[in-house]
Amino acid sequence: MLAEIKGLNEECGVFGVWGHPDASQITYYGLHSLQHRGQEGTGIVVSDGKKLTGKKGEGLVTEIFTAEAIEELHGRSAIGHVRYSTAGGGGYENVQPLLFRSQTESLALCHNGNITNATALKTQLEGQGSIFQSSSDTEVLAHLIKRGGFSSLKDRVKNALSMIKGAYAFLIMTETELMVALDPNGMRPLSLGKIGEAYVIASETCAFDIVGAKFIRDILPGELLVIDDNGLQSEMFAHASNLAMCTMEYVYFSRPDSNINGINVHTARKNLGKQLALEVPVLGDVVTGVPDSSISVAIGYAEATGIPYEMGLIKNRYVGRTFIKPSQSLREQGVKMKLSPVRGVVEGKRVIMVDDSIVRGTTSKRIVSMLKEAGATEVHVLISSPPIEHPCFYGIDTSTKEELIAANYSVEEIRQIIGADSLTFLSVEGMVKAIGRKSDHGSCGQCLACFTGKYPTEIYPALVDEKVPVI
Repeated sequence: MLAEIKGLNEECGVFGVWGHPDASQITYYGLHSLQHRGQEGTGIVVSDGKKLTGKKGEGLVTEIFTAEAIEELHGRSAIGHVRYSTAGGGGYENVQPLLFRSQTESLALCHNGNITNATALKTQLEGQGSIFQSSSDTEVLAHLIKRGGFSSLKDRVKNALSMIKGAYAFLIMTETELMVALDPNGMRPLSLGKIGEAYVIASETCAFDIVGAKFIRDILPGELLVIDDNGLQSEMFAHASNLAMCTMEYVYFSRPDSNINGINVHTARKNLGKQLALEVPVLGDVVTGVPDSSISVAIGYAEATGIPYEMGLIKNRYVGRTFIKPSQSLREQGVKMKLSPVRGVVEGKRVIMVDDSIVRGTTSKRIVSMLKEAGATEVHVLISSPPIEHPCFYGIDTSTKEELIAANYSVEEIRQIIGADSLTFLSVEGMVKAIGRKSDHGSCGQCLACFTGKYPTEIYPALVDEKVPVI
C-alpha cells in the first residue's frame, strides 16, 4: 500500500447514486476509481425504497465486493465508502457506511474528513444516554441527528450539522432520500453528476468518467442537497466562510484526471513543476518523479528547464497489501518492494528527483539511497510543496509535530538525514500561484495550515477544554 509508504494518508472517499437500476454495480466502479483515497476498508449500503441493505469489510474494493456480493445488494440507490483510518482508528466497526436501524426509519451515512470537536460532542452525548458502536467520529453525526428534536429529517440534519466543526463531506441515506452536505469552508472535494436521470455524488470527478456520468457542478460549501424520486433540492445550512480547500488534494491526494473546483489536478501539478523550475534552477542530467503523484510535477519541471524527463523510478503495482502496522523498518522495506530505480536511466547521471512532500523522511531517505546504489552520481531532491511543519486536524494522519521531520529539523538537517546532494522545497507563495485557485473574497481559497500553522477553523485538541453547543 504505497499510501502507507509515502507517509501521508487521507481519510477516505465517498460515492453515491440515486435512481439507477444498477446502483450497487455503479457504486462498485465508483469506489474502485477512488481506491487511492483509502485501502483499509470499504462498504456499500443500498436502498430498494423500503429497506436498507449493506455490506462492508476490511480490505480493497475488489476483495470485499465479489460478483456474488454485488448481486445480493438490490436497490436503485446506494452510498459507498473507501477508508483510511485516522480519527477512531481501524477495525471492522469503523468501516463505513455506518448503518443504523430504528422503528421509524433506517439511516446510513459515510464521511470524508474529520470532526474536530467530536470528542467533546461524544462525551456530552454519552452523558445523555447515547451508546456508541464505533470509535469513529462519523457516528457522532448519527446520534446528533437522532436526538435533533425536529419532525423532519432534513431539519434534524441541519441542526446536527450546525453543531459539528472541522472538515466534512457527508452522504446520508434513508430508504427514501439521499442527503449530501459539505462543510462551510469547503475543505474536501465533492461533486454532483448525472447518468441519464440518475444523480451521482463523488469525492473526485475521476469517478464520473469511470461510471459514465456527466459532471454537473461542485457541491457548495455549507450546502445541503436533498435527492429523492421527485428530484433535487438545495439549500444552505451554513454561510460559506473562509473557503479553504485542502491544498494536499492538488499536491498529492487526488488523481491527476480529477478536476477540483474547475482546476485539473494534472495541470496544477505541472504548474507546480514549472514554478519549481523558476525557484530552483538545478544542474542535472535527468528529471524523474516519484510515482504516482509527482510524475506530473516532474514533467512540468522538465518542460520548463529543458532537462529530459525519464522514468528513473518504477512502481511495482502487483505487490500485495500488508496488514502489519507500518513501523519504520517496514516502511523502509515497503519502499524497496514497491519502488525500483531504473539503472539504465540513472547510472552515471546527476538525477533531479521530484516528490510532492516530505513527512517523516523515511521514504525520501530510502529512495535517495536506492538511486545512488543504482549509480546516480548526484541526487537533488525538489519538493513541490513547502515543509510540512504543523499537524493536520482535518482528516490527514499527521496529528502531532513529533512525527513531522520539518517541525524538528532545518532544511539542511533534513538534506543530511535523507542523504541528498541538495534539497529544496517550493515556497508557499509559489505553490498558491501555481495551483491558481481563488476564492470569491480574494483569498487563495486553500487550506495552508500544515505549512503555515494558520488553521481555517477553530481547533479542538483532545487535551483542551471544548465549548460545545447545547444539544
